[in-house]
Amino acid sequence: MRKLLGISALLVCCSALLAQTSGEITGEVTDQSGAIAPNVTVTATNVDTNVARNTQTNDAGVYSFPNLIPGRYSVRVTAPGFATVTKTGIELQVQQTARVDFSLSVGQASQTVEVNAVAQQLVTENATVGTVVEERRIVELPLNGRNFFSLVGLSPGVTVGFAPPAQANARQGGTRSQLTMSLAGTRPTWANYTLDGVTNTDINFNLYVLLPSVDAIQEFKVQSGIYPAEFGREAGQVNVLTKPGTNNYHGTIFDFLRNDALDAKNYDFAHTNPAKSPFRQNQYGFTLGGPIQIPKLFNGRNRLFFLSNYEGFKSRTTTVATATVLTPAMRNGDFSAITTQMFDPTTRRLDPATNTMVATPYPNNQIPVSQFNKESVYLLGKYTPLPNIQQNTAGAPNRNYQYLAKTPVDKDQITERIDFNESNNSQWFGRYSWTDESTFNPGLTVDGGTLYTRASQWVVSNTRVLSATKVNEARFGYNSLYNVITQELANKEDVSGAIGIPIKVDPNSWGLPNIGLANNLTSFGNATSSPFAIDNKTFQAIDNFSWIIGKHSLRMGGEYRYNKFPQLGNEFPRGQFQFNGSFSANPASLSGGYSGADFLLGQFFRADIAVALAQGDFRNSEIAGYIDDTWKITPHVTLTLGLRYEIEQPLKDVSGHAVNVMLNQALPGYANEPDLNKHPVYVRTGQGNFYDDVAFRYLAAGSNGASGTNVLTARDGRLGDRLVRTD
Repeated sequence: MRKLLGISALLVCCSALLAQTSGEITGEVTDQSGAIAPNVTVTATNVDTNVARNTQTNDAGVYSFPNLIPGRYSVRVTAPGFATVTKTGIELQVQQTARVDFSLSVGQASQTVEVNAVAQQLVTENATVGTVVEERRIVELPLNGRNFFSLVGLSPGVTVGFAPPAQANARQGGTRSQLTMSLAGTRPTWANYTLDGVTNTDINFNLYVLLPSVDAIQEFKVQSGIYPAEFGREAGQVNVLTKPGTNNYHGTIFDFLRNDALDAKNYDFAHTNPAKSPFRQNQYGFTLGGPIQIPKLFNGRNRLFFLSNYEGFKSRTTTVATATVLTPAMRNGDFSAITTQMFDPTTRRLDPATNTMVATPYPNNQIPVSQFNKESVYLLGKYTPLPNIQQNTAGAPNRNYQYLAKTPVDKDQITERIDFNESNNSQWFGRYSWTDESTFNPGLTVDGGTLYTRASQWVVSNTRVLSATKVNEARFGYNSLYNVITQELANKEDVSGAIGIPIKVDPNSWGLPNIGLANNLTSFGNATSSPFAIDNKTFQAIDNFSWIIGKHSLRMGGEYRYNKFPQLGNEFPRGQFQFNGSFSANPASLSGGYSGADFLLGQFFRADIAVALAQGDFRNSEIAGYIDDTWKITPHVTLTLGLRYEIEQPLKDVSGHAVNVMLNQALPGYANEPDLNKHPVYVRTGQGNFYDDVAFRYLAAGSNGASGTNVLTARDGRLGDRLVRTD
C-alpha cells in the first residue's frame, strides 16, 4: 500500500493550478485609476481554430480560463463606458499559467485598443520546476530514430544515458528499455509518463507505453521537484500533448533513409576482407490535419477538427559477428590443442596415501569417442557450426567462426485525434493511438528469438464551463500493452524432447536449452527468460474542477485506475546446463580442464529447469484525490496550498497461483531448527489445498541430502486475498 500526503506553502507570484496537458490564461482587470473592475466580459480565442471562451471578472477583478488547449491565443476585454482592449500573440504552452492583466481606459466600446503581448522571460505564475520543449524544437532538431525523448536531456536537472535495466532490456520491445533518465536525482525508471493527460506508464517496468511520432506532438514538459498536488506517483513527470487540428489544412510526407551505400567499410579485424555490412533503414509516414468538411453537406470550420498520423519504420541491419566453436578435431575427441593435462572423470578416486582425489589422465588429451554423451553430440552436430576461419596460432580455439547476424526491425504506428467545439461552454477531444513493433534477435544458428509488442491507447476528454467561476474537466483513458518474447523454434521443433529432458515442454516453449560454456567458447541456445508474455491493461477516469472564489483559485479532483497485469513465463523453461571444465580438470585442484570436453562428456556442473511455466493474473485499483488553493493576497504575493492523497492496492492474483512467505518470527541464525512453529510458511492465495492444480511439492532437504519433511504450507486466507498483511 502506498500513501502520499503533501502540503506546500510558497510565497511566489502564481495562479490557479492547471491540468496535465492544458494551460491557463488568468489575470486582473483594473480601470485607469487602478481600481478593480468587476463583471467585465473577457473572451479568449484560439487563433488557429477560432474556438472562443467567455467569462467575467469576479468581485476581485480576477478572471481565469483554465483547461485551455495549448496554442496561440488572443484575449479581448469589453465593458460599458470603456474602450475594448485586445491582446494578441499569446503563446500558451502545456501546463503553463499565462498572466495577462488589463488596464481599461474610458471610451466607447466600439473603440479597440490592440496590444501585442510580450512573452514572459521569467515564469511568475507558479513554482513548478520544469522545461517545455515546443513543437519547433521537436520537429526541427535532428533526432536519431525520431525519438522525441532524446530532447529530455535539454532540461536542467535531467541526466540521461544510463545502462538499460537488465530484465527490461531483454523483455520490453521497441526502445522502451533504452529510455533511461534521472529526473532530479531519482532512479532512471522512476519517471511518470502521461499522454494527453492519461497515463502512458506501463505497470510492469514503469516505462512508456506509446511513443508518438514527432509530427503528431505539439509539445511536452519535463518537470521535477515542485509541482501542483494534481500530479503524483513519481518525483519526475514527463507530460506530452498531441497536436490538434486547426482551421487550416496542414500536412507532411516524410521518408528518412539510411543505407550502407553511404557508409564506410568495417575495420578488418579478422583479416578476411569482409564485404560492407548490409544496412537498410527507412522511417516514413505522413501527417494531415484540419477541419472536417463534407462538400455541400457539412463544414467543420471553427467546430470540428482532425489530425491523422502514420509512421512506419523498417530496419535491416547485418553485422559481422565472431564466435569460438569446437574444432573438427575436438569433435572427434582430439583435444591436444589444449596445453594443460586433462583427466578422465570416470576414474576419479581417493588416493589413501595422500588423501587426495586422483584420476587417470587422458593420453595426449585424447578422449575416446565412446565416452561422448549422445545428447551433447546431437546438440553439437545440429546446432553449432564448424569453424570457418583458419587459426594460425597454437592453443585453444579463439574466434574461429565468423557469421552475419541479421536483425530485422519492423514498426508501424497511427495516431488519430478529433477535436469538437460543441459550444463556447463545452469542448471535446478524443484520440486513438496504436503501435505494432517486432524485432528478431539472431542467435548462433537457430537459437534466435522474436520480441513483439503491440500497444494502444484511447482517450476522451470534455471541458465544460459551468459558470464564469466554475469549470470542470472530465477525462477517460484506456491503455493496453501486449509484449511477448518467443524462440525461433517455438511450435516448430522440440529439442528438449529430442535430447530426453524428462520435464515436458509445451510447444510455445520449444527451442534450444541454454548451454553455458567457459574457456572462451561461445555459449549457445535460447535465452533462459523466454517465452514471457504480458498483456497489461489500464482503465482510468479523471475529473478536475476549477472554482474561482474572490482571490482564491481552487482546483480539486481525483482519479481512479484499474490495472490488469496478466503474465505467463519464467526462467529456465527448457533448462540451462553449465559447463566449466571442472570434470576434465585435475581432481585435486580442479584446474586444467576444458569446458568443451565436459560438454562432450555430458558432465555439467550446474543445471536449472522450471517444472512448468509460471502464470499469474494480477489486478489492483489506485485512487487519488487532491485540492489546491491559490490565494492572491496582493498583486505581488500569492500563497499556494496543496494536499494530495494516494492509495494503491497491492496486486491480487485472481488466478490463485501467487505465493508469499510468512515469517512467524525473525529467522534464527542457525540451521535445522527443530521447532516447526518457528519455520517460515509458504502461503498461497485463496482457500483450500495448497497443492491444488500444482504438479510439484516443496520438500526440505534431509541431513543426508535426501528429501526430508515437507515445507510448511498454508492456503487458509491468513494473509488475505493479496498476500499482504495490513495490520
